Amino acid sequence: MSAVITEPTSGLREGAFGHATGLACRECGHQIPLGPHYACTECFGPLEIAYDFPAITREEIEAGPANIWRYKTLLPVPSDIVDSPNMEPGFTRLLKAHNLGAELGITNLWVKDDSTNPTNSFKDRVVACALSAAREFDAKVFACPSTGNLANAVAAAGARAGIKTVVFIPANLEQPKQVNSAIYTDSLVAVNGNYDDVNKLASEIAGEEDGWAFVNVNVRPYYAEGSKTLGYEIAEQLGWRLPDQIVIPVASGSQLTKVDKAFQELIKLGLVEEKPYTVFGAQATGCSPVSVAFKEGHQVIRPVKPDTIAKSLAIGNPADGIYVLDICRRTGGTVEDISDEQVREAIVLLARTEGIFTETAGGTTVGVLKKLVETGQLDPNLETVVINTGHGLKTLDAISDRVGAAATIEPTYDSFRSSGII
Repeated sequence: MSAVITEPTSGLREGAFGHATGLACRECGHQIPLGPHYACTECFGPLEIAYDFPAITREEIEAGPANIWRYKTLLPVPSDIVDSPNMEPGFTRLLKAHNLGAELGITNLWVKDDSTNPTNSFKDRVVACALSAAREFDAKVFACPSTGNLANAVAAAGARAGIKTVVFIPANLEQPKQVNSAIYTDSLVAVNGNYDDVNKLASEIAGEEDGWAFVNVNVRPYYAEGSKTLGYEIAEQLGWRLPDQIVIPVASGSQLTKVDKAFQELIKLGLVEEKPYTVFGAQATGCSPVSVAFKEGHQVIRPVKPDTIAKSLAIGNPADGIYVLDICRRTGGTVEDISDEQVREAIVLLARTEGIFTETAGGTTVGVLKKLVETGQLDPNLETVVINTGHGLKTLDAISDRVGAAATIEPTYDSFRSSGII
């Protein structure tokens, strides 16, 4: 299966995809040349990028720009990627979470805060890699189906690159996320249905329309590699070592699988010392097909109809769900889920302990972290990283009725003293 993008594979410029050597099926291993393909021609399994990495040192990486392009040697992008107009995402802060750790009883806790990316979510990383591929395939339209954050990132990146963008979202998406997309593009399309309905429509359009690059459909193998940079950065910011434990939100599951891939690549390249690490996945109960499959010991994912405030995680038929199961089982982790009420509580908890305002996906991850400690599934004495994928200003409705003015007073000292604030 390949999308209808006009540039043929044979016409790619030399080095267009860096050290990538082809597309390999994750199921049967069959390899095909680089191109706008996303499904194996032999078994219809998903494709991912294969590489022949050169030797690279920590010093070479550290000398690069303070964004994801410091890792360009490990990504399917050309060496001149830094010169093309892009949003320059990445190298976001890794914060030592002393207060949250004390609250949860974790002795060594870090928050990887991706809410400080250009459009305030980790999606800027994956979109940057997808945009590079779209350029190489001479795409005329840059597009995506999205639960919100991806639409924001695609619309902004397309505006920066000067390419036409069209983004498709569920019609009931949070209003702030709709505005954050519509401000960058005049082609925001709201679809009556959930994300899986939107994704199906996008796949149909990708197969029929010439010159359309759907970032998470027909250029998905390139797009997904952007998530590896989260893993690279965490290791580098920890002093070139891997954490003992990491908690990652699960929507499609791609982010979790690519962080694990990044850790494995760093080990193979000799950039970090090999060591055991445990991966945990986080979902909201209202859309937890991977968590359910893990707990029931299944090898397949049963699709569900999402019903949760964590809309950015509301993918009822996650493409990488089975690979999440494999990784969490291989590393001794688990996939856990929490209620919407626990999501809200965790949003407030993170804000009031660490000064980080997270969206509902981050609330899910922090809430699952709390549950993992309480149920004894996560070792509180080991170094732990939790990923915050987006900013809370995007999901204000989730907590707007939980916070507000502690008191309304007159502009007098006596009124202040009688308010009970102190």
